[in-house]
Amino acid sequence: MENKKCFCDTGVLFEDCCNLYLSGNQKAPSALALMRSRYSAYATHNADYLMETTHVSERKYYSKPEILKWAVSNKWQKLEILGFTEHTVEFKAYFLDAANQPQVHYEFSTFKTENNAWFYVDGKFE
Repeated sequence: MENKKCFCDTGVLFEDCCNLYLSGNQKAPSALALMRSRYSAYATHNADYLMETTHVSERKYYSKPEILKWAVSNKWQKLEILGFTEHTVEFKAYFLDAANQPQVHYEFSTFKTENNAWFYVDGKFE
């Protein structure tokens, strides 16, 4: 993935953007950075990162095999940030489903910081 633009649509190279967090070299410094890196984790099929960055109180609602199945079965096209605050991010994720049909996932996500690390808590969907 060298010299490839990041999946999260910042225009920055993947190695200098979300891969810093996905590789474990750095922690996402904000809710927005974490959300962008989680999108990139779906695009790169990194279910471990998605589980690790989900708040511990919410992990029981997720299954690593199911996350991986959904990540792999879709072709991630684009991320659009609609708005954000310190603890929330509103976005649309565009992808092609298993039947190659265009889909849009809308979410208003909530994040929490603990011990200098950001975690995904939950999201409201349309």
